Amino acid sequence: MTLQNEPVVRTQMLIRRKVDQVFEAFVDPAITEKFWFTKGSGPLEEGKQVRWEWEMYGLSATVNVKTVEPHKRILIEWNEPPCPVEWLFEPRAGGTTLVTITNSGFTGSDDEKVAKALDSMAGFALLLAGLKAFLEHDINLNLVADCHPDGHP
Repeated sequence: MTLQNEPVVRTQMLIRRKVDQVFEAFVDPAITEKFWFTKGSGPLEEGKQVRWEWEMYGLSATVNVKTVEPHKRILIEWNEPPCPVEWLFEPRAGGTTLVTITNSGFTGSDDEKVAKALDSMAGFALLLAGLKAFLEHDINLNLVADCHPDGHP
């Protein structure tokens, strides 16, 4: 069986904070380090390259920042070959924000593409859950570290 369509991951979460706060949580590594990666080399700025590290796993990613539209959209490319990830920020009633993350461009055999898409979906769902807990309740759930307590597979 072959894929009829290339896999595209899309996940979203309503965050009960204003769009400027939610957007800043992804742009400023000092905030993002509290719920996703453990170290970021700099803020997300259009045209810049930053490095994100997950020190507990000995992993890192080089991130090419393609687009930053304040309070609306972030587009990056990471991995090799470059794989796009897009964040959309939609202000909602009551000072809430809907965050939608889309990831595509998976490479390899059909089985490898599906496996990478499933891993991406799980990762970005955890990311949004961690963001929600942190921004709404000031709690770090340690979701990324606890997802693979014996080391990244």
